[in-house]
Amino acid sequence: MDERFCDVGRGVTLCYDTFGDPADPPLLLVMGLGMQMVGWHEDFCTELVGRGFHVVRFDNRDAGRSTHFSFRAPTVRQLFARRFSPEQYTLADMAEDAAGLLRELDLAPAHVVGASMGGMIGQTLAARHRESVRSLVSIMSNTGSRFSGQPAVALYRPLLSPAPTEREAFLDHVERLFTMIGSPGRGDVEDLRELAALSYDRAERDPAATVRQLAGILKSGNRTPELRRVAAPTLVIHGSEDRLVKPSGGQATARAITGARLHTVKGMGHDLPRAFWPEIVDAIAEHAQQSPRPVAV
Repeated sequence: MDERFCDVGRGVTLCYDTFGDPADPPLLLVMGLGMQMVGWHEDFCTELVGRGFHVVRFDNRDAGRSTHFSFRAPTVRQLFARRFSPEQYTLADMAEDAAGLLRELDLAPAHVVGASMGGMIGQTLAARHRESVRSLVSIMSNTGSRFSGQPAVALYRPLLSPAPTEREAFLDHVERLFTMIGSPGRGDVEDLRELAALSYDRAERDPAATVRQLAGILKSGNRTPELRRVAAPTLVIHGSEDRLVKPSGGQATARAITGARLHTVKGMGHDLPRAFWPEIVDAIAEHAQQSPRPVAV
């Protein structure tokens, strides 16, 4: 990994790396809740490079090697009551980070692909920084409405349980969690444990950081009205077996964004296993290639 750092303003520095030829159209990958940029597997990035893109992935704030905040994370009770401290950031702040990265690296307008919380960030980026987004792909995400895309009740306890601090126990924890939320019978345990080990080794664990990110999602509320402002051509991808963000979340997203198309991946849960890469990469590439070229200034 050729990791680099970019000051995107407002006291935030993002860690990022790139793949492919900088002369090719830029494609920004935005990862989800509690995940580092390595959640976008290098082989997945290479597949996109093979389709003619210059791929950039990065750690969101409060993840990996990007800036971590020090304010106290809300308790579970405060999360459910939607009570947040004045310091608590929102998805709009995280989208501002992404816009700053595109600006500082001179990549805008870029094709933007976000997964889970990354899809929410991508949606917000496309709504608030329309000049930065050439096309949008929102994967296994939702609109923030309490009436669609909500987790199965049985998942709340394991999702909110703190991960172990010891390395092997942490890897076991990640494997158990993705067995519950991932694609039934289609996950790759070797890839999963490799990702968990890489994440564990490359950055200090900060359990409060994930809670702060979750609070950022909840504080942002229902974003459906804002999604009406998205002008970039949008593709919504969702797995038919997603138990964490139920398929209704993808359906609501596609309804909220004018002209958006919904692509359902049969058998996919809340993960990106290799078995589904050909279908997902094809969908991303075809969607990006159909988007209008930016007007030269």
